[in-house]
Amino acid sequence: MLKIGIVGLPNVGKSTLFNALTKAAVPAENYPFCTIDPSVGVVGVPDERLTKLAELSKSEKTIPAAIEFVDIAGLVKGASEGEGLGNQFLSHIREVDAILEMVRFFDDPDVTHVHGEVDPIKDIEVINLELALADKESVDKRRERLVRDIKSGNKDAAAEDAVLAKVAQTLNNGLLARQAELTPEEAKRIQSMNLLTMKPILYAFNGKSGGHNLNELNDGRAKAAYELMDALKAEYVHVDARTEHELNDVAEGDKNSFRQELGVQVDGLVDLIRGAYRTLGLITFFTTGPKESRAWTVPNGALAPDAGAAIHNDFKDKFIRAEVIAWDKLLGDGSWSAARDKGDIRTEGKTYPVVDGDVMVFLHS
Repeated sequence: MLKIGIVGLPNVGKSTLFNALTKAAVPAENYPFCTIDPSVGVVGVPDERLTKLAELSKSEKTIPAAIEFVDIAGLVKGASEGEGLGNQFLSHIREVDAILEMVRFFDDPDVTHVHGEVDPIKDIEVINLELALADKESVDKRRERLVRDIKSGNKDAAAEDAVLAKVAQTLNNGLLARQAELTPEEAKRIQSMNLLTMKPILYAFNGKSGGHNLNELNDGRAKAAYELMDALKAEYVHVDARTEHELNDVAEGDKNSFRQELGVQVDGLVDLIRGAYRTLGLITFFTTGPKESRAWTVPNGALAPDAGAAIHNDFKDKFIRAEVIAWDKLLGDGSWSAARDKGDIRTEGKTYPVVDGDVMVFLHS
């Protein structure tokens, strides 16, 4: 299961967003460090395609894809040197697949900011710097341990050190490790180090309904934040964590009208989860039938046997072929048998790259 860590400065809405995502009750008071131990929640990925397929198949169960979110207490300047609860927080971040970095995007004198002013650029730089400093320490220590092996003529150690030197230079230049432009082979050499700034980062700009949101003010702060996203080649989404949390108790059918009343135009949580998929380079395929309809997650570009392995390991090694149809084509045909009669179900082999929205049946030995 995918694991995403929610990070940010203290008091920017991390726990509120976590509550909204998981409908869990974790502390979200207006002060730093209210979340000392990370809270974990498994979130079903909303997908109307799955709902429609389940209705078509009259499935007994509907099982969405899932993401595990980890609410990690606020990072502060100096975390890489143990400030606040720095070392503990950084170890929690090291365990996740991707980082969701919460950034405050509204002015409100009643909600304190740890630095006394709302400046998204500064906030992002503080968090990223702490992550980068922690990585620099890890890289330096690893390179020290490689010295003896390099002197003894170990070619693998020398090759790893060359990659780490490249990463160290990138970090020294104030950039993230993932900006080092490593080849796939180079990245694989240091994968086991689990560097923080090699992880994909999705930025969530947290606004507030009825507040002074930066994207509604013409003071340059929002523009600067968007320009930084372009420079980092990063995905970002807008979310109103407080509103989404409050909507937890509203019936599904009424949520859109409540959003309109509050001036919140989009479902921020759906946008956020979609952004997470884009950031991680993931797609969804489906299986459907009377017993269950289910969404499965695979990397973009995964081949049919790899998709089969998401269901069961044997499906990869014993893969023979897959029957495939686009989800909307299946809905239009009305049933699997009707789609087969129309010739819309294709037979694909081991080299077929799965497409987002495919409905698949795997045949194996």
